[in-house]
Amino acid sequence: MNVLNSYIPQKLPIIALICTLFVTYPNVVWIPWNLARLNAGEGPGFWVFFVFRMLYFYGLFHFQLRYNVRKIGNMPFTARFGRNFLYTLIGCAAFVGLSYGLPLLGVQTGYVGNILLFQFFVVCLLCTFIGYISVLYDSQREKEQEIEQLRIDNLQSRCDALANQINPHFFFNSLNGISSLIRRGNDDNTLLYVTKLSDIFRYILQSDKKGIVPLGEELAFIRSFMHVMEVRFEGKLTCSIDVPEKDHELMLPVLSLLPLIENVTVHNQIDSNHRMNISIRMNGSELEISNPVYPKLAPPDTNGIGLQNLRNRFELMMKKEIRVETDGDTFHVYLPLR
Repeated sequence: MNVLNSYIPQKLPIIALICTLFVTYPNVVWIPWNLARLNAGEGPGFWVFFVFRMLYFYGLFHFQLRYNVRKIGNMPFTARFGRNFLYTLIGCAAFVGLSYGLPLLGVQTGYVGNILLFQFFVVCLLCTFIGYISVLYDSQREKEQEIEQLRIDNLQSRCDALANQINPHFFFNSLNGISSLIRRGNDDNTLLYVTKLSDIFRYILQSDKKGIVPLGEELAFIRSFMHVMEVRFEGKLTCSIDVPEKDHELMLPVLSLLPLIENVTVHNQIDSNHRMNISIRMNGSELEISNPVYPKLAPPDTNGIGLQNLRNRFELMMKKEIRVETDGDTFHVYLPLR
């Protein structure tokens, strides 16, 4: 339950009491005038009905406020007003019946006919406005929570990326790659490798300042990342990118492709008998990332939060959902762009 919806039920008796005093204020003010009109012996009946009136309005407020907060939910203002008007009308009809019926039994009600309908109309408006304000407040709180969750997810994504990349295993493999290139005596390839490695770290470290980036930037990062991975896997892991230049301006959350590439290396065998090629291409308005499935013999050591984190970020930042499909031979992920 959200903050306001948990707060109002806790303070519901006080809120209902305040609303009751506000609506019945004319009846309180007119007590002396009503008492002056009473005959001898009618005083006790008047006071009993006065207390009944207060309790009746209090109960009506209590019921309708609870109904607005807990039952109606995210209903438009006009529809909410209609619901409250219906219940108020029923309550008003019952009260009017008592107000006219009890005097026939000799109980003076002090009924003020020219303001009673107005009082019930105020009940309807107050309950409608309080319920609607609670919805607006809830909506604002949900947006704030989404923004906070997005910030946390982006930070978590960056931390995950750094944790996956800046760890001893990654450094060891990167140094091995540099060492291998140096032994081959190819200074140009070694320099290119170091440059790509530098681009990877720079992009990851700057990712916390970005939310949604052009597809072209993300692809440039993936090309640098794949260059390092191709050296690491000695050419057994490759990536083919087929995205028209006109689509490079389409937007997606930063570091959307990295967890998908990492998932491929975590969940699949990659060796001479299982050469892996990751395909990145446009599929209508979506970016399709696909790869053949070569399951590892032993279950991978992973917590599985990478793909879920990506889902959450797309839902919060893009208001769209990613699609994941597999036929057992090929794994497909479709990222919506805008």
